Amino acid sequence: MELLVILCAVCLQIFLTYKKLAPFLSLLIISIFAGFLLGMTPAQIIQSFEKGVGNTMGGLALVIFLGAVLGKILESGGATGKIASTLIDAFGERRIQWAVMLTGFLIGIPLYYNAGFVILVPLVFSISRKANLPLLYVAIPMAASLSTTHCFLPPHPSPIFLANAFQADIGKTLVLGLIITIPTVIIAGPLLGRILKNVASSSTTSFFTATEDPSRPTPAAAPSFLIGLLPVILIAIAVIAEAVLPGSSVNAIAQFIGNPVIALLIAALVAIWYFGIRAGQGMDATMKWLNEAIAGIAGIVLIITCGGVFKQILQDSGTDEHIAAISSQWQMPPLVFGWMITALLRVSIGSATVAGITAAGVVSPLVASGAVSPELMVLAVGTGSVFGSHVNDSGFWMFKEFFRLSLKQTFLSWSVMETLISILGLAGVLILDIFV
Repeated sequence: MELLVILCAVCLQIFLTYKKLAPFLSLLIISIFAGFLLGMTPAQIIQSFEKGVGNTMGGLALVIFLGAVLGKILESGGATGKIASTLIDAFGERRIQWAVMLTGFLIGIPLYYNAGFVILVPLVFSISRKANLPLLYVAIPMAASLSTTHCFLPPHPSPIFLANAFQADIGKTLVLGLIITIPTVIIAGPLLGRILKNVASSSTTSFFTATEDPSRPTPAAAPSFLIGLLPVILIAIAVIAEAVLPGSSVNAIAQFIGNPVIALLIAALVAIWYFGIRAGQGMDATMKWLNEAIAGIAGIVLIITCGGVFKQILQDSGTDEHIAAISSQWQMPPLVFGWMITALLRVSIGSATVAGITAAGVVSPLVASGAVSPELMVLAVGTGSVFGSHVNDSGFWMFKEFFRLSLKQTFLSWSVMETLISILGLAGVLILDIFV
């Protein structure tokens, strides 16, 4: 019954989107629809609405807004244009996908997916315009790098939680994860991007300007890269300090400035000073950039919030526990079993992290029995957690709205990419299982 309700809700979402209803309204409608069909009372639905908004925005709001502000300042101050020109000159147009993939990979290791995404979006638009390349040709390698590091590699929340739950060695998990990540990103990034380059999309957006002011001085490459990567640098310092200096006052300071919100705030303030005030733009002009960033991102945040409400309805109705109970009755190889449970939960409830955490409780007995490598089970569950992303996933809506795609285009690009990452990841885990 639960799976049928989810299928009906997804179909209703597609229908309402086809009828041009605003996505945030359609998401709220299907949330109510699914809640009643799953046996929730009106009071429980309202409670899930409030909880879904709080849980989604509590972890995303400041990250998305500060990331958008940083991206807008870098774009308006000419930094993204400089970075794009430098990358194009260094790699050439034929290899620009690899440059974007490498940038996304380096940023994606220490930085949460959402923060890395909003930082790199203006760079993607700038490269697409400057090199006259299809938008998805450039965007897919970036998104694939961020998504793969998010589900496979510590210090991201889900891999860290799974490593602790399965008592896996984090260092070994990281090494094995990197072995799988590299070929997966190459196939789901540059190679898939070439296949999807003919999917029609616009390289202009209401959030980032389509043209640059020719009278504005172009910033130097070094500060452009340094300030753009500053959040990544601060978070990487925190990770190193935690490993090298645990319990020290230096580590405490590093953990504070390495928090994604604080790191983005510091980077945004530095960008405001360097590309705005120091460059002679004045406080009024610089704050205008900031206000434009917030205004441009507000609609996207609203859609993401409503996607979180839908996810919360599915979670509070017990759908995840029902699917986990059904899955536990299946008989299959442990690693495939872990992947399958997580993939089902991911498709059902939307959140990759929640899917992984929920699946951990089901497969932990297999790991405890010694039937499978705990490190490989971390990776199997992690790769299952990105399978089949669709309308109940906030990442789906971020990709759709930032790149101004239709629902069909998002399914053909984002959903295909996530599913490919998941399947390739499982194949990599099974191959490693032969040698580990």
